[in-house]
Amino acid sequence: MNTCSDKAALDQWYPLATEADLPCGTTTTRLLGTELSVRRTGDGTITVMAEGRNDPLPTIRRFGLLWATPGTPAGGLFSLPEADEADRRVVNCGTVAVHASGLRIVENFLDMAHFPFVHTDILGAEPHTEVLHYNAEIRRDVDEVWATNCQFFQPQAALSATSGIMTDYIYRVMTPFATLLYKTCPNAANRWDVICLFVQPLDPDRCIAHPVMFLIDDVSTTTELVQFQQLIFLQDRIILENQRPLLLPMEPRAEIPTRADASSIAYRRWLKEKGITYGTTTMAA
Repeated sequence: MNTCSDKAALDQWYPLATEADLPCGTTTTRLLGTELSVRRTGDGTITVMAEGRNDPLPTIRRFGLLWATPGTPAGGLFSLPEADEADRRVVNCGTVAVHASGLRIVENFLDMAHFPFVHTDILGAEPHTEVLHYNAEIRRDVDEVWATNCQFFQPQAALSATSGIMTDYIYRVMTPFATLLYKTCPNAANRWDVICLFVQPLDPDRCIAHPVMFLIDDVSTTTELVQFQQLIFLQDRIILENQRPLLLPMEPRAEIPTRADASSIAYRRWLKEKGITYGTTTMAA
C-alpha cells in the first residue's frame, strides 16, 4: 500500500492529463498511491474524485493541463508570465511513464553533466564535457530553487538551431515535482525559450512526466517539436530506470556530490526543509 501520508507532498498541485486529450466520460489515473477518476461532461465540466473521498478534489486548468491537489496548498499555481505571451508556441509534449521516483526525474532535469554522454550530439558532445561554475540557491522570497549563470556547449540546443552554440540556462524548481528551464532562444536573441517538466507521482517509485514547452519558433511543426523533446526524454528514461535506488536518497553521503551538482544539493536541502519524504529513501524512517 503506497497511499501517501506525507502532508508536504499532499499539499501540492499535480498535473493529471493534457486537457485537450481528455475525452467525455470517465477515465482513471493515479496520484500519490491513490486511484482517481476523472469525469468530463459534454459541457466541458471536469470533476476529479479520489478513492475513499466523497468530495471532489480542487482542480485548475493551466498550461494546457488539468491539475488537481489532494491536500490544501498555500495558494494556486506558480507564476509563469511567458505562458501568456501571444507569440509563443505552447507545445504539450504528451506524457512519458517512468519507473523511478518523480523527485529523481526533477533532479535529473537539473543535471548538465550528463548532456554529452546521454544526449550525445544534441545537448552535448565530447570533448565539451566540463560543467562550468554556476550559482545555485534557495530563494526564500518565493520559496523556489534557482540555478543561474549556467552555460553548456550544445551541438543542437533546439530543433530550430542550425549549428552548435554555447547555450545559457537558468533552472527553476517551483514545487518538489515541478521544474523548468529558461534557455538561449536561437530565434530571438533577447528572449528565452521555456521548457517545463511537470511530474505526476503515481507511487513512490513510479511517475508520469508531462513536458510542456513555450517557444519562440515559427518554423518547426508541432509534431517535429514534440518528437524532438520526447527523443531527449526517452534517452533520460533509460538512465533514470537503471539508477539505484529508484527513490531519491536523502541521507548524508548516500551519494557523493561534485561541484557540478550544486543545483542538486540545493534541491535536496530544500526538500528536507519542506519535510518531503514521498519518493525518497527516508519514507519508512
